[in-house]
Amino acid sequence: MIRLTKLNREQFLLNHMQIETIEMIPETKIIMMNHDYYIVRESPEQVVHLIQNYTAKVRDIYREISISDRREV
Repeated sequence: MIRLTKLNREQFLLNHMQIETIEMIPETKIIMMNHDYYIVRESPEQVVHLIQNYTAKVRDIYREISISDRREV
């Protein structure tokens, strides 16, 4: 999940896997798959960057905990 800021400066966590589109109206409007939407202070580029960072962390954590059995049989 990524942390975003509403226009009233309230922060919230958003499941980025449910984002359908991001519009510039000129604020950033994030439309979810269920057609709910959020208007946030972050720019679309910042939102994409947050998603990229979160995804990289999740993949890195997965890589750290994966187990490889390299014993010779």
